[in-house]
Amino acid sequence: MGRARRARNIAATAAYGGTGIAAAGAALGAAAWGVIKAEAALARRVIGTPFDDSPDDDGLYGAGSGEPYDIVVLGDSSAAGMGAEHPHETVGGIIASGVAALTGRRVRLTNRAVVGAESSDLERQLATALEDVLHPDVVLVMVGANDVTHRIERSAAVRSLELVVRRSRALGSEVVVGTCPDLGTIVPIRQPLRSLLQRWSRDLAAAQTVAVVEAGGRTVSLGDLIGPEFARSPQVMFSKDRFHPSAAGYARVASALLPSVCAALGVWGTDDRPPEPRRGESVGPVAVAAGQAVREAGTEVAPTQIAGQSRGPRGRWAVLLHRRPHDLPPAADVRVEQPAQSPDTADA
Repeated sequence: MGRARRARNIAATAAYGGTGIAAAGAALGAAAWGVIKAEAALARRVIGTPFDDSPDDDGLYGAGSGEPYDIVVLGDSSAAGMGAEHPHETVGGIIASGVAALTGRRVRLTNRAVVGAESSDLERQLATALEDVLHPDVVLVMVGANDVTHRIERSAAVRSLELVVRRSRALGSEVVVGTCPDLGTIVPIRQPLRSLLQRWSRDLAAAQTVAVVEAGGRTVSLGDLIGPEFARSPQVMFSKDRFHPSAAGYARVASALLPSVCAALGVWGTDDRPPEPRRGESVGPVAVAAGQAVREAGTEVAPTQIAGQSRGPRGRWAVLLHRRPHDLPPAADVRVEQPAQSPDTADA
């Protein structure tokens, strides 16, 4: 079964037959699963000690008059910024600073991501965020790694994510989801566990894309975004625990997400430009786009229409785009400030 079909099946059903992550042990067989468990234990010993906390990046970014944009961040440690030392080094902090610089408007960042969170935790995070921000302009979600490493049933994880996307869209908020990263790029994890984690995380990322687009949000494939750089300079791209990104790693992730966040805010320009085939862009069924997106990090998949119709015989129509940071509009002539609040000082 191809990845597109697997993604469509995971997103469309509450139970994924007998091939979900939770059933992986039975599918592999007792002997093979014993090897996997041994490799997982070794990986936990090799990966450094996790950090005690992540920076508190809540606050106002940038300068300018008028009402600030409200960006809410949900997810796991990658969204919380574990591994970064300062608020402006987190993905949320970098994106808030970028939007403020590009638009000349301040950005109010509300980060409710929790280290170790799974997709099932997103609903609680959103409820907590809405106590402070009633109608976010953008809800940015980064989740999935812990669903894979904790062997959460993929269809259950996807259903939790889809629910949060639908509730956010019902509030009038745009939603950008950074899909599950490719865990097969983490060097301390050895074979055969690395190959299995790669397949599981890519399948989850594709299924996330199908569900998010069906719910009216857009996704950005994080894939192996920092994997190649890890191989060349792990001391730069990853933090001291050898698992979570460093400030440089988060900057790489934020650079992939920022163009899509700007497009969601309507500050990119027109968001209905036709795809450019020379850039590998296309329009087609969402499951096909999802399968393509996991193979190239930084790829955006968003809902679209063909001849005024949002759906075809194979599901919702989606547009696959390769937005580039250098395509961003010129920055406004404003001073970007650090958040008004100072920071408080191997789960994702």
